[in-house]
Amino acid sequence: MYNSPPLTGYYFSWCEMPSSIKVAPSLLAANFANLGQQIATIESAGADWHHVDVMDAHFVPNLAFSPDMQGHLNGLTDKFIDTHLMMEEPSRYVDAFIQAGSKNITIHVECNEDVESSLKNIKDKGLMAGISLKPGTPVESLDPYLEMVDLILVMTVEPGFGGQSFIHPMLEKLQYLRSRLDSLGLDSYLEVDGGINDETGRLCAEAGANVLVSGSYLYNAENPKQAIQSLRD
Repeated sequence: MYNSPPLTGYYFSWCEMPSSIKVAPSLLAANFANLGQQIATIESAGADWHHVDVMDAHFVPNLAFSPDMQGHLNGLTDKFIDTHLMMEEPSRYVDAFIQAGSKNITIHVECNEDVESSLKNIKDKGLMAGISLKPGTPVESLDPYLEMVDLILVMTVEPGFGGQSFIHPMLEKLQYLRSRLDSLGLDSYLEVDGGINDETGRLCAEAGANVLVSGSYLYNAENPKQAIQSLRD
């Protein structure tokens, strides 16, 4: 097992250790015709992070967000950029997304790479590293990597498209992972993405999640500040 290096001041300068709910609006739901205003509005409403879903049209049936596109976001914000690589070969693009402002890079346990080596590569470059899994993948598949990562992302919809309905049985995965993290004495972030609103967000928080990714619920809200607060509460 790879032993992660001690967390540095770089890590702490970008995000606090997990202690309360963080809200990470998903850029997938933003209106890119008016991105600057969208980012300013969602940040003034209280967003903690920005979540970027990168899709290669192979690992998932959609295509989204090149490093250049994320770079435009990076030029508009000082917030933590949480990059989720839904890709068959994520390591090919790690350096490009670092250049584009990523502070965390999450890869999938189902990717076509040596997962341990890929995570080590991300950590060695000074970033937080995350691991994710699709709804149909057994949660136990993450066990070998829990002590390597800073973040675990549970998908509560099939990855690839926004606006899907929350898959409630995924709450059991959150409960399992919260129990495992606590038993191992790990303070990694437990993140959830897919169909998150005030109701499902509450269920996820009760199951142990402390980072809530939400797209349509936040970017389409009449009152984004109230919507973000409803997740944090």
